[in-house]
Amino acid sequence: MAVRLGTRLKALVAALALLPVMAVLTSAPAAADTRVDNPYVGAQGYVDPWWYASAAAEPGGAAVAASPTAVWLDRVARVEGTASSPGLRAHLNEAVLQDAGVSSPLTIQVVLNDLPDRNCTRLVSNGDFSVAADGLNRYRTEYVDPIAEILADPAYQRLRIVAIVEPDFLPGLLLPAPTGRCAAVQASGAYPEAVRYAVTRLHAIPNVYVYLDASHHGVVGYPDNFGRAAGLLASIAGTTGGGPSSVHGFTVNVGGYNALAEPYYDAQMKINGQPVKMSRWVEWNDYVDELSFAQAFRQRLVAAGFPSGIGMVIDTSRSGWGGPNRPVRRSTSTDVNRFVDESRVDRRKSVGNWCNQAGAGLGERPRAIPAPGIDAYAWIKQPGVSDGSSVNVTAPDGTRHDPMCDPAYAPVTGAYVPSGALPGAPPAGQWFGAQFLQLLANAYPPL
Repeated sequence: MAVRLGTRLKALVAALALLPVMAVLTSAPAAADTRVDNPYVGAQGYVDPWWYASAAAEPGGAAVAASPTAVWLDRVARVEGTASSPGLRAHLNEAVLQDAGVSSPLTIQVVLNDLPDRNCTRLVSNGDFSVAADGLNRYRTEYVDPIAEILADPAYQRLRIVAIVEPDFLPGLLLPAPTGRCAAVQASGAYPEAVRYAVTRLHAIPNVYVYLDASHHGVVGYPDNFGRAAGLLASIAGTTGGGPSSVHGFTVNVGGYNALAEPYYDAQMKINGQPVKMSRWVEWNDYVDELSFAQAFRQRLVAAGFPSGIGMVIDTSRSGWGGPNRPVRRSTSTDVNRFVDESRVDRRKSVGNWCNQAGAGLGERPRAIPAPGIDAYAWIKQPGVSDGSSVNVTAPDGTRHDPMCDPAYAPVTGAYVPSGALPGAPPAGQWFGAQFLQLLANAYPPL
């Protein structure tokens, strides 16, 4: 994709001018050195022209193609870009063009996702750096610094840049080390140091809004992790010393499939005297969906020292779970496991399943202030972009196959729980048309 897309981009900008802004409120553009309370309010969201073209080319895709999504920088190569993949500066130049075509401010979301031994709890880590090979220093100098230098260019000072820092890094710190990579991460302190550096470096840019990732209810919602996670985030953001926070807000469910809301049950219910918490699905978690978790965890973050106005952003890009298999009422079963399985709208085989999930649908469309304490619902993960290859191949960019993306994957130990992954998926980051069509068909609210 070139920096300018000719007639297609002009048509896109014209279409954006006809769309409602991402809020029910309006506001004038802020001065370059002034951050607004909520960067999503009154703002037009940046539409990635590559994603727009891919989505619009699918049957029915035009209905959502102009939705704002985030720019993912999950490899060093994606910062500068390649012949087939635009870099950060190309996206920012596009955002400036889109900003010129609308009267409201423009918010562009940028995801930093390249920690040393990234996603260490997974079977495969596909980041650029390793703790054992000077990964912390390389992350700072080869990844964060170039991103910060581009974002600080005065050409982009009118943009509201939401920097989402390191999705789902918390499991590598909160969970017992399931891999040697996690053991090295936890022993080295690399994750907190790397994230702290990124947060501090980006916060120094006046029009950048740093949103630090807080994982999701399936990890942080457990009683043993809830307070620990808040303390870790406060330590990284510097609030434990009583100083001002360099974090503007927090994200949850980034790239995830967790249901936004479970309308027919919650973790506090009892069925025939048995707590819902003891069911196989809930497994003693205090939460069963992202909205209730995000609102409760926000209060815990405030108690840990963050400002009372701190906001949360929930990624709803793939959390819809609509379609014919969505329950329409609460189960009448008196067996707690059957009750939960028949009541829950999240149809995955396990809360831990994360790759190209069968049955998922588009969730709530991006909008600001959808609920108390929530800055926005956002499509941070681009719907239709593959989580990973369903077969054991290595992508041209070196991305390796994760067995959890294989529909037939069976764990070596423990009870067999299917991965729930769709077949026919290409490597991570590539367009997966079959998944996109499924997301359209199972959208909730329906399109």
